[in-house]
Order: sequence, then C-alpha cells, then structure tokens
Amino acid sequence: MTGSVANVDGQSTPGATIRATHVPSGTVYTGSTNEQGRFNLANMRVGGPYRVEITYVGTKPEVYEDIFLQLGQAFILNAVLRGDALSLEEVVVLGAARSNTDQTGAATNIGTQQINNMPTVSRSIGDLTKLTPQSNGFSFAGRDGRYNNFQVDGSNFNNGFGLSGSPVPGAQPISIDALEEIQVNIAPFDVRQAGFTGAGINAVTRSGTNQFTGSVYGFYRNQNFSGTRIGDVKLDNSEKLMNRVLGVRVGGPIVKDKLFFFVNYEQDDKTGAGAGGSNLWRASADGTADPDNNITRVRESDLQAVQSHLINQWGYNPGRYQGYADQAEAGNYKFLVRLDYNINNNHRLAVRYNQSVNDALNLVNGNSGPRPRSDYNHTSQHSMAFAKSNY
Repeated sequence: MTGSVANVDGQSTPGATIRATHVPSGTVYTGSTNEQGRFNLANMRVGGPYRVEITYVGTKPEVYEDIFLQLGQAFILNAVLRGDALSLEEVVVLGAARSNTDQTGAATNIGTQQINNMPTVSRSIGDLTKLTPQSNGFSFAGRDGRYNNFQVDGSNFNNGFGLSGSPVPGAQPISIDALEEIQVNIAPFDVRQAGFTGAGINAVTRSGTNQFTGSVYGFYRNQNFSGTRIGDVKLDNSEKLMNRVLGVRVGGPIVKDKLFFFVNYEQDDKTGAGAGGSNLWRASADGTADPDNNITRVRESDLQAVQSHLINQWGYNPGRYQGYADQAEAGNYKFLVRLDYNINNNHRLAVRYNQSVNDALNLVNGNSGPRPRSDYNHTSQHSMAFAKSNY
C-alpha cells in the first residue's frame, strides 16, 4: 500500500501515522509519511478487507474501511486530513526508511472469489490462467509453456525435466483450493521480474484467519460423461476411463490475532487412457497393418516369441504388448500446511511445507533409443512396445 497524506489546504503532512489492519486475521502494518507526505507499507497480505487509520497531531483521525489488496499491485491511498483540532498531551512519531515496491506493467490478477467460482474440468492452474487474453492455458502469446516461470510463495515450481508441455513437473503440484491469488505477467517492464520469455505466473497460498473455515470436495468423471456424437457421426466411447478428485482444506486461529494455520490435502486418481500413456494398438495376425482399426504390422506370433524368450531365458517378464490402455493408472497426491505468526508489528514469520507425489505412465517415444533413431513412434502402426518399456 502506498500513497500520500495531506491536509485540506493540499499541504503535505510529514510524520503522519498509518495503521493498516487486516481485519480477518488482526495483522497490523504501520508506517509514517516522509517529508513529502508520502508513505509505503510493504509485504502486506493480499486480499482483505483492511481497515486503515491515519492520525496526525492536532487533526481528527481518518478511517478507511473495506480495502482489498491484489497480488503484485500496490494499492494507492491518497488521504486528506480534516482540520478538526484535537487536544493531545504527547505525540511520539516513529519513522523508518522503506524501499518503494510499486509494480509496473500490465498483469492479470485472479483472486479467491474467481478461483472458487471458475468452472474447471481438470482442476488445473491452466484453467485459471486462461483468463489472461493472450493465453490458452499455459501457453502465452504463442510461447511454449516450458518457457514460463511459475512461482508459489516465491518458490519456483518449474518443469526442469521437460517431460511434457506443461510448465509444472508431472501433474499439478499444488491444489487450486490452496491458492489465495494468482497473477500473470507477460511483458512487464519491471527489471525485478525475469527468468521467462513466456509469462511469469506468481501465486500465493491461503493463510488462516481468526475464523475457522474449510471445505470438503469431490469430483468424478468417466467415459459416460464424454460426448458420443458429432453431428451425424457416432463416436466410439467403449474406451474406459476414470478421473476422481477428493480433497479437504481447513484453516483458522491457534492464537487469535497471533498464530494461524492452514492445511490442504488433495488426491487425484486416473484410470484408463486419461491416465497418460495409452496403447490402443493391437498386433496383427498376418503382418498387415490396418491403422483404421488400430492394428499394427507387427505379428502377434513374433511378440509372443520375444515375450517367451525373455521369461524363459532371462526370468524377465516385459508385460503385455497390447490391451493395457484400460489398466493404465495415474495418481497425484498433494499436501500443504502453512503457519503464520504475527510476532509483533514489525516482525512476522510464515512457514510452509508442501509435498507432491505424481505417478503416471508415459509411452516410450520414437526419439528414444540408439541411433539411427526410428522415424516412427515405438507404439504405432509400424511397431509395438511392451508395457514395461514405458516410464
């Protein structure tokens, strides 16, 4: 929060005291104006509402209610003090030098209310970032999503291995039910924002308040929720799939106005083609491929011979060579706990622990293996791969 304080004549009021209180948690931020009558309160909690009280010797205090702060955007409050005189016995004004934290550049902010109300099929952060006009999810202005920089509470959550087109590693590393606000910057001219050529996605997690809040939620979807017809063309929906999401969150006070907690757990299970790797191809009886019916040119007798040799000679079972699409499973389990401690008006402590465990099947691709590399994928009309060759 930044701004200025002046009297009704437009003159600056150096030494005016600003006291901003985050009403839900009782967290207090204080500061004073400089010689030009300007002030800056840094590192405040996003959201609100805030109650701001401005006092100055010899004048009536000014109070502002229902102020809400957005992530990465400084709220500007230009206050005017009235001339009502007050009799004061003693006034002590304390000041401290603070750096300016104004952000520059256009940004999209997605707050708690939008997160709660936005429809999302995949429970993905990408469903929320689509609110940015230049985005289709994780791709911004046509740039690959792996060129983004995704941060949660200042920690990087980027896809360092690049195993998918998503900028986050594996599945979603954090539940959207644990997020307080998300900000998306595509072309900021603030030099402190760097490390990306796509977009900077900045998110902060929820914190506990003086009021106990929580939710229990669940989502379920299978092949019966998929469409079966496009115009006059009937689709084959015999392929089995399942997606189930279960979660819970709770937050509240441990010590009112001082110590707060927040906990979130979410479990996302998938079965079938929706779990990632899918082998819908079947072996051929005579070595002739039929791509329209998912039949490869690989003979079933050859696959059985290789499978038998590996089992009998080496004691290794490579798994099935077909029919394991409906058995593919993926699990994503994420847990977050956060503690916020208001030590005093000048010092605060926030401790956050989060864990994400992801397990999904990925088919071996055409670029894997020694040279010369295959011009075709290892699971296609030209070739077949056993289940255990996947990763």
